[in-house]
Amino acid sequence: MDEVFQALSDSTRRQMLRDLAASDRTVSELAAPHPMSLAAASKHIRVLENAGLIRREVEGRTHRCHLEAGPLAAAHDELGFYEQFWTSSLNTLDRLLREEAAQETESSRTTSDPQPKDD
Repeated sequence: MDEVFQALSDSTRRQMLRDLAASDRTVSELAAPHPMSLAAASKHIRVLENAGLIRREVEGRTHRCHLEAGPLAAAHDELGFYEQFWTSSLNTLDRLLREEAAQETESSRTTSDPQPKDD
């Protein structure tokens, strides 16, 4: 799992995975959108391979890469544990915002109600 998160820590590698989610790509196709050499792109691809996130097939001189989604599912499951903390925080924020809105509504009602005149 450490290799997966290390591989995902780089924005170039995350973009490569997004590209592969759309369709299989050659190393050159994966490298093209990024301002780097083919050698640098190959290093990124090797990190993704070592993490099990992609599989590379060699067809003559062409290296075609395929997304391997299994490790991404495992990373999602790992992060799912922390969802309870996000959910709890969001629920607390929702409650506080609703209380604040209710107080503002009540405050505007009391300031806009006309005061009875004394005769």
